[in-house]
Amino acid sequence: MGQFLMSTRIYTGEASLEEIEHLGLKRAYIICDPFMEKCGRAGELAAMLNGAGAETRIFSEVVPDPSIEVVAKAIQGMKEFEPDGIIALGGGSAIDTAKAAGHLYGSMNGEGRPLLAAVPTTSGTGSEVTSFAVISDTKAQAKYALRDQALVPDAAFLDPRLTASVPPAITADTGMDVLTHGLEAYVSAKADDFTDACAEKAIRLVWEYLERAVLDGSDMEAREHMHNASCLAGMAFSNALLGIVHSLAHKTGAVFDTGHIPHGCANAIYLPYVIQYNAKVCEDRFAMIARKLGLPGVTDKALTLSLIKAVEDLRTSLHIVSNLKEFGVKEDEFLEKKHMIAERAVGDACTGSNPRETSVEDMEKILECIY
Repeated sequence: MGQFLMSTRIYTGEASLEEIEHLGLKRAYIICDPFMEKCGRAGELAAMLNGAGAETRIFSEVVPDPSIEVVAKAIQGMKEFEPDGIIALGGGSAIDTAKAAGHLYGSMNGEGRPLLAAVPTTSGTGSEVTSFAVISDTKAQAKYALRDQALVPDAAFLDPRLTASVPPAITADTGMDVLTHGLEAYVSAKADDFTDACAEKAIRLVWEYLERAVLDGSDMEAREHMHNASCLAGMAFSNALLGIVHSLAHKTGAVFDTGHIPHGCANAIYLPYVIQYNAKVCEDRFAMIARKLGLPGVTDKALTLSLIKAVEDLRTSLHIVSNLKEFGVKEDEFLEKKHMIAERAVGDACTGSNPRETSVEDMEKILECIY
């Protein structure tokens, strides 16, 4: 038996954020990163809610790859403020912080989680509609993917105006994250007709609009379609799950001395290699996507190779590096940590739905290609 769950009310298009005034909140707890408060966007959101009769408090301590410590601070703020609504403002880190903190706060107070609304300001994670939250343990240098239907936001506001100021490099990284979500969901062992529909549309929107959004951030048509693509891909992988591109990205993001590898950048680097690896068992699925994108080829093998090349060409056009060595990872450090990363990646929550079974030895070989 399969099931497709979609419990988030989605508001789309320019000016859709104005609908947040109608949530009926009395005490709204806004979770964001320091920049969202400094640039005034959090204050603007607070003013909108104040105008609708809600008291507000802003928690602006979100960091990239949200940590257990930040989640704990957010929960402490909720205990003091006692909100009836939580508003996540920002990218995936802000939304994941709000999801994890809200869920734990609801469990602690015995009254259930307050209403949770997501206002994404980047087009990448799809976290505004998923049952996942990724939290980091800074001491263990590890990321943990939490999954629970209670983590799914109640409402999402996809206003493309909020993405207009996102820099080209971040637009590129997050856009490649959307593409990876779509492709991994499409070939997932848990894919079905419903997830395929969302994944296919997300992939086609990225193919058509990502480069435009990177080239001209003020192109609202491209921004709106990329925002929608991110959400559609989120619907797909929240139900079909993901694969080993994400397993590897989760386990390599913060382990090298070069510093944090942005999640979307890691996905962009790893995706072509994983397509090649997985094609042994699902070449027909990759070929179907290649046909839908109008890529050249007659046989499934030729179409899959066209897809790999097209992903590499897109990555190059977006000025994203093609391997870990280019990113700056030193060879001796890579060799030292390769086995540890492979073991952790095999144990990652995303590995179970990868279409091809993966061993530690296989994962090490993939990593060698990626380096």
